[in-house]
Amino acid sequence: MTLDLAVDIALAAFGAVLAAFCFVLSGRLRRLNDLETGLGGAIAVMTAEINRLEAAIGAAKAEATAATKALATQVERAKTERALWTLHQQQGSARRPLRRRRSAETEAATEHRARIEAEHV
Repeated sequence: MTLDLAVDIALAAFGAVLAAFCFVLSGRLRRLNDLETGLGGAIAVMTAEINRLEAAIGAAKAEATAATKALATQVERAKTERALWTLHQQQGSARRPLRRRRSAETEAATEHRARIEAEHV
């Protein structure tokens, strides 16, 4: 047996081992990339969930923005109503320096007006 023949046999053996390794690796990669059970499926599911969550976040942002605008409008309205109430109080105290006793009918009318104003606030 010559040295050339020994090197050829070693190269053939190494090639066969390498071919077997490639075959095994190919099977593992195929299973890994399987869309139903492998990593490919997990990636597909995660991508779908990310898209769903992004849509939910967008909807939540839109609702929060709308709620913020509505709240700001109500706060401005409350400030205006409070300013009007303060103005009425100041005008009322300037007109009547001394308070007289109210009759029962006047008190009932005042309470009724206060309830109506409270419902509008």
